[in-house]
Amino acid sequence: MYPLQLTINGKAHETNVDPRVSLLDLLRENLGLTGSKKGCDHGQCGACTVIVNGRRINSCLSLAVSHDGDEVTTIEGMASDDGLSPLQAAFVRHDAFQCGYCTPGQICSATALLEELERGEPSVVTKERVELADEEIRERMSGNLCRCGAYNNIIDAILEVAEARA
Repeated sequence: MYPLQLTINGKAHETNVDPRVSLLDLLRENLGLTGSKKGCDHGQCGACTVIVNGRRINSCLSLAVSHDGDEVTTIEGMASDDGLSPLQAAFVRHDAFQCGYCTPGQICSATALLEELERGEPSVVTKERVELADEEIRERMSGNLCRCGAYNNIIDAILEVAEARA
């Protein structure tokens, strides 16, 4: 067992973990934060997406011990006492989910996407700063799959929040 210190959703956590435990399993099994989902457990679906130090990652592929001292934001940390985050509210307004299984990962990924845009970071494909449009959102969200096919509504929700921020 290894000692581990993390800040998760603004709250400090100290725990001991087996070095083989993924960040996803630590969140779900040890800390009771079950919003992040285990979909494929191979980093292919994005249901486990969380934000670590401002970057989105697939938590199923990342060992918890590699995040000592890191700041992690999960879907549980998106809302505030005032209510849902703007992106969560837009997902509701645009019916950007059906079964809801992928929604936590989609929202975490979309939150990071909007922050990447604010920092002026290009996407991997475009390699330059571009206007946010459907194609750019699809490319930036390509690591998050929705088996129900709510992609158009997800894009509409992201565009709404991006336009409101601009």
